[in-house]
Amino acid sequence: MFMSTTHLSVRYPGQAQAAVDGVSLGLRAGDIGVLIGPSGCGKTTLLRAVAGLEKASAGSIVMGGETVSDGHHHMPAEQRRIGMVFQDYALFPHLNVGRNVAFGIASLPRAERVARVMEVLRLVGLEGMEQRWPHELSGGQQQRVALARALAPRPRLLLLDEPFSNLDVDLRERLAHEVRAILKAAGATALFVTHDQLEAFAIGDVIGVMHEGHLHQWDDAYALYHRPTTRFVAEFIGHGVFTQAQIRQQGEDVIVRTPLGDLLDLEECPLPSAYADGLCDVLLRADDIVHDDAAPVKAQIVRKSFRGSEFLYTLRLASGETVMTHVPSHHNHAVGEWIGIRAEVDHVVTFERTTSA
Repeated sequence: MFMSTTHLSVRYPGQAQAAVDGVSLGLRAGDIGVLIGPSGCGKTTLLRAVAGLEKASAGSIVMGGETVSDGHHHMPAEQRRIGMVFQDYALFPHLNVGRNVAFGIASLPRAERVARVMEVLRLVGLEGMEQRWPHELSGGQQQRVALARALAPRPRLLLLDEPFSNLDVDLRERLAHEVRAILKAAGATALFVTHDQLEAFAIGDVIGVMHEGHLHQWDDAYALYHRPTTRFVAEFIGHGVFTQAQIRQQGEDVIVRTPLGDLLDLEECPLPSAYADGLCDVLLRADDIVHDDAAPVKAQIVRKSFRGSEFLYTLRLASGETVMTHVPSHHNHAVGEWIGIRAEVDHVVTFERTTSA
């Protein structure tokens, strides 16, 4: 691993709970890692600890084979060769684009400095704009200038703290794809913080879900969605609900009995012995539920959200359980209407039963 943390903790004076609590993760050279989670979960504190802006209270940080923080040693931020892109871009308004980008490479000979500025501006798609002023640029262009400035000194690690949060929603996902392409072209290793799942999925090779200082899972987007390892990850990523179920052995097959009927032909389904009497909670994603008027199970629409090409329906079964489903938007049913649904589940995700399911 190019960058790793091992049992890393950050505790602020006077706080009972650590802001970052025993986090271990690894990032390979050239990969983009993303930290995601609700506000106050510790993701920005973890980023700042990697940068050297916060001192770890326990654990270690290793970068490029060099230990930059452990119980005995804390390398200052300015010695870690880290680039940072902030939420507010932090461009200097009195400097043009070229001088903003050159700010961190002032010690280079002039010809080399000019060549590097041209190189990174070309990389971020702003070639020829070095004489423009920050106030003359759009928000997306300002963000790319900030990225070019961070890349100019060739940092060994790039850190990005919610860099798109000040931009329009439509622009954010597109810019996330653009920034991913830029970082890959630059061969950069990066760690990115966001609270937006679409941004995380668009930019990350590996994504960490944090909650209350703990890292629940460090995995790719597909695994987070289809194979969440904790109940929090299952609830936080994507749309879905838990419903009570029972895993049963039927001949040579394992079935999961749910209020929507039996789930069959399942991948990676635990055996009935995994839970007492096979009783558990099963996660049903919105894409596990199919609208089918011919289905014997009916559910009432209690809420619907228009998403352009589809609706997200929240449905209540006659037994009281709630499920969600994506339905093409030309299936425009009214709230209160009963529709037929059936379950099509490939990946069965189960957890210990709770009374709140």
